[in-house]
Amino acid sequence: MNREDLKKMAAEKAVDYIEDGMVVGIGTGSTVEYFIPKLGEKLRKEKLDIVGIPTSHRSKVLAKEHGIPLSTLTEHPKIDLTIDGADEVDPSLNLIKGGGGALTREKIVAYASEREIIIVDESKLVQKLGMSFPLPIEVIPFGWYPTKLKIEEKFGCTAELRREDDRPYTSDNMNYILDCEFPGIEEPERVEIELNSIPGVVETGLFIGLADMVIVGSREGIKTLEK
Repeated sequence: MNREDLKKMAAEKAVDYIEDGMVVGIGTGSTVEYFIPKLGEKLRKEKLDIVGIPTSHRSKVLAKEHGIPLSTLTEHPKIDLTIDGADEVDPSLNLIKGGGGALTREKIVAYASEREIIIVDESKLVQKLGMSFPLPIEVIPFGWYPTKLKIEEKFGCTAELRREDDRPYTSDNMNYILDCEFPGIEEPERVEIELNSIPGVVETGLFIGLADMVIVGSREGIKTLEK
């Protein structure tokens, strides 16, 4: 099985946790894009009454295509369960997220959720965050360059402005994203706090203590990791 097969496996398992009457947070990313069609299929087959809160424009469009009723955090400020992906997962279930560019909205939805289930393939499991994937940091476009320099100076990392079609990539919030290469992130809780203290930083892709369960698609089958 290749990585896409493993992503599909994790996404299909996550649908089992959706129950009638739930408000469901819908994450963003390649693995979630396998989850959304399966969720739509379950709603049709079992005639479930749920409402989804998407974390990005891309997920919103895909959810609508598959007949998933959608709402907002204003109308449903408390979410029963969020299904989302991750770029890295450490042994304490801390995460790096933001490869899909939706880290700020994903974190807002995670904080509003009673439970957060992360779906990944086995390649996303790491012993230390930052070893295989750069840390995304969403920043205000005004003054992004001095913000980048301050991050590099303070943490000894290399920060690159994310680009798309030769232009700066912009999030759904119309902000820029810096992808920061670390030689492994020691004390991620401290790093998150210190990054958020830098003017111009909107949010970081460090998700500390937010995941309740991780569903892993592996060549040996489904694995579930819990706190």
